[in-house]
Amino acid sequence: MASFLTLHSFCLFSILFAVTVTATHCASTEKPVTHFRFYMHDDFTGYTGTKPTAIRVVTMPKLSINDTSPRTFGDVAVLNNLLTKGPSHESEHLGRAQGFSVRVADGGLVNALSLHLVFDHGTFAGSSIFIQGRIPLNEPVRESVLVGGTGQFRFARGYLISENYDYNLVTGGVVEVNVYVM
Repeated sequence: MASFLTLHSFCLFSILFAVTVTATHCASTEKPVTHFRFYMHDDFTGYTGTKPTAIRVVTMPKLSINDTSPRTFGDVAVLNNLLTKGPSHESEHLGRAQGFSVRVADGGLVNALSLHLVFDHGTFAGSSIFIQGRIPLNEPVRESVLVGGTGQFRFARGYLISENYDYNLVTGGVVEVNVYVM
């Protein structure tokens, strides 16, 4: 019995040691951080002359008679926004921002965002990045988590900074996006 426990303890120690060494090895091979910038065109009304790229699919009733915000708590929007190299809608097309946002605060000023940045042109063509975040729309700069990706971004992690370039809650507009990926 004692030799069984000794053997069992040795096997457990070996497994734990192997896992620890593997984790340490992975941490020591981190790649440098890559930064790139692009622009997302969030179009609720078709102001660019095309059909909307962001559509509210659930519209909740206003919680207060004094609520004048065009968005409200519980609204859900689905996104298929154009990504471009520059802020102009005619700038070089890089891909699409596809996902959804849910308004999670009174007045609709905070979104819970789930977004895939899908690149079909340029350096990252065929790759995508998955973003999750809490987006306080009244803040000038917002940070989200880069959860992972596909293609060139397989096993990626990092963060994304978004900032309004030319934007309002009624029509949408252009958002500058800076990605820092490892």
